[in-house]
Amino acid sequence: MKKRTVGPILLHAGLIVGAAIVLMPLVWMVSASFMTAGEANSLPPRLLPRQPTLENYAALVTRLDMVRNFANSAIVTVLATVLSVLVNSLAGYAFAKLPLAGREKLFRTLASALVVPAQVGMLPLFLMMRELGLVNTYAGVIVPYMASIFGIFLIRQYALSVPDDLLDAARIDGAGEFRIFRMVALPIIKPILVTMAAFTFLSAWNDFMWPLIILSDSEMYTLPVALANLVGEHVQDTELMMAGSVVTIMPALVVFLIFQRTFVGGIMSGGVKE
Repeated sequence: MKKRTVGPILLHAGLIVGAAIVLMPLVWMVSASFMTAGEANSLPPRLLPRQPTLENYAALVTRLDMVRNFANSAIVTVLATVLSVLVNSLAGYAFAKLPLAGREKLFRTLASALVVPAQVGMLPLFLMMRELGLVNTYAGVIVPYMASIFGIFLIRQYALSVPDDLLDAARIDGAGEFRIFRMVALPIIKPILVTMAAFTFLSAWNDFMWPLIILSDSEMYTLPVALANLVGEHVQDTELMMAGSVVTIMPALVVFLIFQRTFVGGIMSGGVKE
């Protein structure tokens, strides 16, 4: 009886310690964002501010104009999420259910590209965007999100669970393929679409490398890029940098907390095999 009791206690204690280690930097970041100038660099380090202040957040708005950067991130992220869900859902459904010639070979070829790091394709992608005249535009940031191999794979695996009998019945009734997708398949694969939307939102909001490459106008910078410049210009102003970090990560954190069950469940259900 004692052994059965000690095991769960040690397990929960370990989980609590692990959670505390993971959350401590986040808690300190939020706390430091309310500290006065120089307080975050004091020794020994302070966990809570002596006199909480909103000066750092006010400076982000008035002096550094991060409201514009926040709006840039919002525009890019929302459009990227909507277009990604639309394009990937159509492609994933087509690979799962439409009788296309060479469908399986083409899908295996696409899936094999998952092992290629995304950074490898950034140079040719940038050259393509330059030829299309999309450098330093919102469209240039958004286009790479419109279709992804991972998104097609995820939705295709889930769409395999759509019963063929339902699709055949709709075809017999005279429905076109797009109407079948919209009226029959879409309600069934809705959980994976929510997962895809959450995944794309988090990826687009937190993306630093591609916006840094494609954007040259500081007024068009997204929050991660603007925050990197903030670190370079105000390296000694720890409290201001922490306020910028809070503004940058908070929307993504809220979205993940809201959709975490759907997000994790969708990822796991996306692993369904034929």
